[in-house]
Amino acid sequence: MVKAKLLLAAGLLAALPAFAQPVQQGPTVAAIRARDALICGAHPGAPGFGVIDSQGVNRGLDADTCRAVAAAILGDANKVRWVVLSSQARLPALQSGQVDLLSRTTTWSHSRDTANGLNFTAVNFYDGQGFMVRVATGAKRATDLAGATICVTAGTTNELNLADWARSTNTRIQPLVFEQNEETRNAYNNGRCDAFSTDASQLAGIRSALRNPAEHVVLPDIISKEPLAPAVRHGDDQFFDIVRWTVFALIEAEELGVTQANVDEMLNNPNPAIRRLLGVSGDHGPLMGIDRRWAYNAIKAVGNYGEIFDRNLGKNSPINLPRGLNDLWTRGGLMYAPPIR
Repeated sequence: MVKAKLLLAAGLLAALPAFAQPVQQGPTVAAIRARDALICGAHPGAPGFGVIDSQGVNRGLDADTCRAVAAAILGDANKVRWVVLSSQARLPALQSGQVDLLSRTTTWSHSRDTANGLNFTAVNFYDGQGFMVRVATGAKRATDLAGATICVTAGTTNELNLADWARSTNTRIQPLVFEQNEETRNAYNNGRCDAFSTDASQLAGIRSALRNPAEHVVLPDIISKEPLAPAVRHGDDQFFDIVRWTVFALIEAEELGVTQANVDEMLNNPNPAIRRLLGVSGDHGPLMGIDRRWAYNAIKAVGNYGEIFDRNLGKNSPINLPRGLNDLWTRGGLMYAPPIR
């Protein structure tokens, strides 16, 4: 009997959360608070992910990810400074401390994660490299591009993927490489190449912005895996945790039905998972050294993951991408957040 009680007590103790240690403020959060702004690496122009409009507002999924992190740390999604970075400059800018966070259509790869002093936090978009051509070419599949000149941007995974694909399929192509994304787009638009190769989602966005989108088609072939994720520097676990769990909170909010419109009403919801997410119960914000309403602030500012997707890339945008792999795991997608508990 005594042994049974001891085992029961041990089991109850094991079920309790570990004792929360005081959070040491890391250098990145200290710098963000001191300047009262998050500095985010931005894309010079990727429709659906990051485009700075005529009013100077950065719009897109990556831009909203930065706003969500600013809201989680500072309580204000508008406290973001944007640094526009080319493909070649983006990783050095993060390494050197020019930016706090890189949320800029950057593929999580082994070499970037290990050799560059970076940590990728959580995938916010599952993508893959494809090809866009003019309908007039008659190309239906990627292998129809034998002998074609293909525009691609330097300093991206796309350049290597294109070479790997050509070699593995024994398809002879002529890459035409440009330093800047805008140069690559203009070259394709001006007919300097037969095809444009980059992430399929970006091709869809670029196509939607062309003068006559119906004259262009994104081929069905996907030649790579491109998990896009916000990145931070090695050595600052506090900031890494905040960025990772902010992305997870946006995904969890969609699964739980918490939206930008109903988040205040949801503060009174009895669901324990919702109460923890919104900081009504638990100390999940303080465990990261930020306010217990961190996720509430992020959702209130930009909405849940589904709302961000639909606004920038999906059914409420000119791009009109299907959710596909970026749908929730409960609907056959890959978006899955660990529990906040």
